[in-house]
Amino acid sequence: MKLKRVFAAVTAFTLCASLAGCGATAAVSESAVESVAESTVESAAESAVEAEPATDESADTDAAEAALRIAGLKGPTTMGLVNLMADEVAENYNFTMYGAADEIVPLLVKGELDAAAVPANLAATLYNKTNGAVEVACINTLGVLYIVENGETVNSVEDLKGQTIVTTGKGATPEYVLRYVLSENGIDPDSDVTIEYCSEATEALSKVQAGEATIAMLPQPFVTSALSQVEGLRVALDMNEEWQKVAGSKLVTGVLVVRKDAVENDPEAFAAFMDGYAASVEAANNDLEGTAALCEEYGIIAKAALAQKALPQCNIVFETGDEMKTDLETYFNVLYAADPASVGGTLPADDFYYAG
Repeated sequence: MKLKRVFAAVTAFTLCASLAGCGATAAVSESAVESVAESTVESAAESAVEAEPATDESADTDAAEAALRIAGLKGPTTMGLVNLMADEVAENYNFTMYGAADEIVPLLVKGELDAAAVPANLAATLYNKTNGAVEVACINTLGVLYIVENGETVNSVEDLKGQTIVTTGKGATPEYVLRYVLSENGIDPDSDVTIEYCSEATEALSKVQAGEATIAMLPQPFVTSALSQVEGLRVALDMNEEWQKVAGSKLVTGVLVVRKDAVENDPEAFAAFMDGYAASVEAANNDLEGTAALCEEYGIIAKAALAQKALPQCNIVFETGDEMKTDLETYFNVLYAADPASVGGTLPADDFYYAG
């Protein structure tokens, strides 16, 4: 089958605009959970039930030929897939790139997609809103959040006390991660620090550039670009490390979520895909130059040079089994305590976790 390379138009975007979109994967659930998961998912599920089966012969042929229809988002959550997308065996799959999670959700719910690389808490929301019709196959991206400072005052979380932090993601996962790490280090996020929320990473960075703030929490790959734009800017804290110190597990950003019926229809084909995915992630971490070139080619990151610099800090992984379950359960528990809606209202049950 011919590999479908479906891209949103990226040529009209500036580098910063493209980076802002990539970096938003950590916070994309703000819109996905509140608007998509509560309304679009439910309406899509209803329409999927009511819709009559397609009878078009060409559609049936395409469906029969495609082993898996897989969606990716621009940014870190799809960087680990890109080597598989370019591999010869990719002829067995249909890969489609999207700019936002709310484009993927209704297609996955209606069965027009089989799997998608999405933010972790969106996967939990999908599980709840589809009555367990999906499961998480692997963690593909660990935390991508970093505290940056234009100065030398912050060398530990305790040094943030009394400071102003500009960031994005109010009411979404970045806020919950930041508040949790601060609280677990004895810092009251409501009284011991000032947190200023911006609509996007470019706005937060502009405050640092203008001298209105010296400390920001930003996502990769935006951090890599920001370090080259602001003289004196440095990475002060890796939120992955700080999370692990207090949570005892790894901070999660992205996962691969898959429809259970797609796995059940051909378990061996899905197992083969997972093997290919694991090899693709290994290549992403070992062949930075080649992977970066593919990231630009497939529209995942705007420029290969930026992708190559950012890849080591994007925490691309292929984590499955008990390790995946432990890390996700800890992460979901923190989010649930902050706002149950962030994971779809209830914590996922054991059948959410793909056992292989």
